[in-house]
Amino acid sequence: MTAIQRPWQAPELTGLGRLPMSAVSRIDGSLSLNGEWRFQLLPSPDTPLADRWTLASVPGCWTVQEFEDIHGVGPDLPQYTNVQMPWPDAPPRTPSANPTGVYERSVTIPAAWAGRRIVLHVGAAESVLLVQVGGREIGLGKDSHLASEFDITDAVIPGEPTVIRLTVIKWSDASFVEDQDQWWHAGITRSVSLYATDLLYLDDVHVARATAEGELRVDVRVRAAGGSLPAGWRISGHLEGVGELGPDTAYAAANEADERVSDWLGLARISSLIPPESLRRWTAETPELYALTVRLHRADGTVADESRCRIGFRSVEIVGRDLLVNGVRVLIRGVNRHDFDPLTGRVVSAAAMRADLVAARRFGFNAIRTSHYPNDPAFLDLTDELGFYVVDEADIETHDHAHELADDPRYLAAFTERVSRMVLRDKNHPSVILWSLGNESDYGANHDAAAGWVRHYDPTRPLHYEGAVKLGWADAGHAVSDVVCPMYSSIDAIVEHAESGTQTRPLIMCEYSHAMGNSNGTLAEYWAAIESTPGLQGGFIWEFRDHGILQRLTDGRPAGPASALTSTDAVAPAGHRWAYGGDFGDVPNDGVFCADGIFFPDRAPKPAAYEHRELAAPVRLELTEDGEVLVRNRQDFLPLDVFETERIHAASDESPDAETWLTLRVTRDGEEICTPSIQLRPETRDLLTRADATPASTRVALDADGRLLHPLLAAPLTLSLWRAPTDNDVLGGMAERWQKWGLEAPPRTLLDITDDGARTIIRAEYATSVGPVLHEQILTPLLDGGVLVEESAALPDALDDVARVGSVFETAVPYAEAEWFGKGPWETYPDRDTAPVSRHGSTIDALFTPYLRPQESGGRNAVRWITLSAPDTPALTIHLDEPRQISVTRHRAADLARAAHHDELVPLSDRCVVHVDAAHRGLGTASCGPDTLPRYRIPGGVVHRWSWTLR
Repeated sequence: MTAIQRPWQAPELTGLGRLPMSAVSRIDGSLSLNGEWRFQLLPSPDTPLADRWTLASVPGCWTVQEFEDIHGVGPDLPQYTNVQMPWPDAPPRTPSANPTGVYERSVTIPAAWAGRRIVLHVGAAESVLLVQVGGREIGLGKDSHLASEFDITDAVIPGEPTVIRLTVIKWSDASFVEDQDQWWHAGITRSVSLYATDLLYLDDVHVARATAEGELRVDVRVRAAGGSLPAGWRISGHLEGVGELGPDTAYAAANEADERVSDWLGLARISSLIPPESLRRWTAETPELYALTVRLHRADGTVADESRCRIGFRSVEIVGRDLLVNGVRVLIRGVNRHDFDPLTGRVVSAAAMRADLVAARRFGFNAIRTSHYPNDPAFLDLTDELGFYVVDEADIETHDHAHELADDPRYLAAFTERVSRMVLRDKNHPSVILWSLGNESDYGANHDAAAGWVRHYDPTRPLHYEGAVKLGWADAGHAVSDVVCPMYSSIDAIVEHAESGTQTRPLIMCEYSHAMGNSNGTLAEYWAAIESTPGLQGGFIWEFRDHGILQRLTDGRPAGPASALTSTDAVAPAGHRWAYGGDFGDVPNDGVFCADGIFFPDRAPKPAAYEHRELAAPVRLELTEDGEVLVRNRQDFLPLDVFETERIHAASDESPDAETWLTLRVTRDGEEICTPSIQLRPETRDLLTRADATPASTRVALDADGRLLHPLLAAPLTLSLWRAPTDNDVLGGMAERWQKWGLEAPPRTLLDITDDGARTIIRAEYATSVGPVLHEQILTPLLDGGVLVEESAALPDALDDVARVGSVFETAVPYAEAEWFGKGPWETYPDRDTAPVSRHGSTIDALFTPYLRPQESGGRNAVRWITLSAPDTPALTIHLDEPRQISVTRHRAADLARAAHHDELVPLSDRCVVHVDAAHRGLGTASCGPDTLPRYRIPGGVVHRWSWTLR
């Protein structure tokens, strides 16, 4: 076959017979073609069709559906890669094994559509779409995340049935520019429909200006099917709350006098100025929308076509180093979001999109980057309505072949069309404040071409492209990016740039704080720098959701669209697990790297989501020197009276001089927004000095190895220097280093035991590959039956940056509940602990966080005391000498480290595992980004000391 006959290997061919993209949103209904279609999955595009068909759902990814395997292809299951392509060939070659889905259904065109223009709309297809109607070749489309529309008027007869066939080819030349960090799927992933228009129709509606000053300008393009425009047509408009809008007569006269305007193209304009007293401005905090209707009239005044959309009056501009919305410098508290569903893959319903945005808003996010392609138009309708600043990103990522394709003229049309078609579709959405030229595609002439088109067409929005500015924040990439938008830059780097005197553009990180597993350490430090440094304006966390696909354990297949998720508690339903790369036998794959969201696959929030919520809190507390508590409004546009608050006082104990904190529970419409906390009175006593801490005259009991025996302990008290590696520990190299040092279970040698009156002193040595750790315990029995434990651990110089230094033991009782005074109630760690200090309570099971790959979790930072309890059982209480890290779970660290998924874990049913840490390493984001800061690392060559009581 020639290249034209094999369009999946022709990068110059981006579409054929496809209508131009537009922003017309018609009021008249369409005929939905969603539902069951006849279907065959072929092993390659060249395979002949069989005589029989199975059924598949539209929209739907065939990678998560089950249907009869007519051609013996076997299931074509999801595959996860990050940078690498699924096959080794260079662009534009595709593999010979190229799954191809053929969808077919019979449709009866409404008889009422006779004499009208009839259009087929395919919302999205991955990755090449070939269209046949009534046996006639209609056209093709590429770009897996934008719609393709085709005029099928001449191929159908209204009132009679016709067969529509949609062929979708999985791998193509376009796959090389869709190499995003996500699962590979295939199918028709958005809605399919038919609609009809008058032969005189609106070809485009462009809200070219809707400014914060109330200036409105709407540019309209009119066409007539199959011929020149009839005489006497005109347009009119209506704006909700304002009234009727007439055409701009001066613009019409200028067009009529301009000989360049042909009889085939009609251009018209509506201009108006909204009175200031009635103008409501759109922002993410105040998403005020107006319904705009544009009508196209025939010469006799009747309406031929009509479009309606919701618009917002707002201005976006860059002044110096600031991005301004309506003249105000706003902070971008953003998150990157993929189209993802754990049951349906790339198919996301409007209800699911709304749920994503509601969750994002609840946890303090005010901005979305559509990583890394345009989302469904319904998504932008929702960001307009709910209030989000959007970076709208083109479907361009050439990651594995980035340098090759940025300047490849064969891909020039793909770059420019993917950007321009996105802009043409989404231009009327006020939530879109930046156009992004794509992601991780190097920088070349193809980007310059795409940027030039956008700058000419829509000068009202700035441009965003990280691939150019990474060549130099001060002087590179100005042609294609109006913001410095780096990935995973350190705090020092962004502050240094802002203070260098060379910064000329706002710095907004397009990706930072990689949310993989137990992560997002130092998020507070990022925001302290952003809020205090002119020129820094926020960024987008990577990313919104873990891409875990619900997988049946019985047969290893995706659970599929017919399944249901009835809860959002992060745990996969019984008989299932959250699958990641490699779990479907996909080779090559990039493993668990797709589980990097700040929410779990079922949209349950990770503890890091609460961290972000508190850092983004619209309400802050400050304590003056006079002891007054000030409430600060951190919003850009709204007053504080939109919130309700409840004051919560908490003290460490009942004594009148106890440490005391004030927490505000801030709500809006009953939804908790944040819980800012401030210390009213510090602790002035030795935390271990209690009336009941009187030493007893007895001695502690020890086993033969000199370890504490106690009725509350099922396993002896041991020094702990290791944690079940987090994803950051693994990919950052720390876990490998700890393994080489032998920290998981270092051999212990008892050196000596001495008695000092009421105290027993045990000295032991733990062997590591870089030197011994000397561990000393001083055990003092207390009158109430408890034990005072005073410990020290001397680390050799070479044992630098361990996971933790502390004690671990197992309880003799499977306690059910925990209460503590410290940070919480959610999981916290030393570099992720922006949580209120208060009295908190939880079940033991709820303390544990089920990250997709089991790892260290369940910690609570800055704990002063903790009590474990169960019905009909004496409670266990630990008091600490100073606020320290504690964890209580039903899992040993070694068991967590050995498991690849949670279905492999068996919780301990007869005990709890308790860690009391003198020091615990921060989490950082080293799986993709900076590690934790030096102050959150545990140094070698020092003696760590800690004391606590066990009662």
